[in-house]
Amino acid sequence: MDYFFNPPLAHLLLRLVLGIAFIIHGYPKIKNFSGIAGWFDSVGLKPAKFWLSVVIIAEFFGGVALVAGILVELAAFLIAVDMLVAMWKVKWGKTGFTGDGGWELDLAYLIIAISLILTGGGLYAF
Repeated sequence: MDYFFNPPLAHLLLRLVLGIAFIIHGYPKIKNFSGIAGWFDSVGLKPAKFWLSVVIIAEFFGGVALVAGILVELAAFLIAVDMLVAMWKVKWGKTGFTGDGGWELDLAYLIIAISLILTGGGLYAF
């Protein structure tokens, strides 16, 4: 059964899945900066344009870094903080764990990010 034990491939898969997911999350924030900034303001993330810029760096550019395998621990840390804030400011107490708007996916992203922080990017990272 050792032929199924492949930590470098596991690290690569975690990096690629999390990175691609966050590129997809971050890109619309770049395209609709003003609209998203208004929403950030409405949920109390002020100054909205500053925090939106931080989120774009964490999500889009952090996602690119994960896919490329560079600065993996830093990118994963930024994504972990992003998920904690999303769960706290946007979803906690307003939605359940599962269902429409639930925070189960945010928790899965958080745990993947924490695992990359703790173990690094693996053999296929720089």
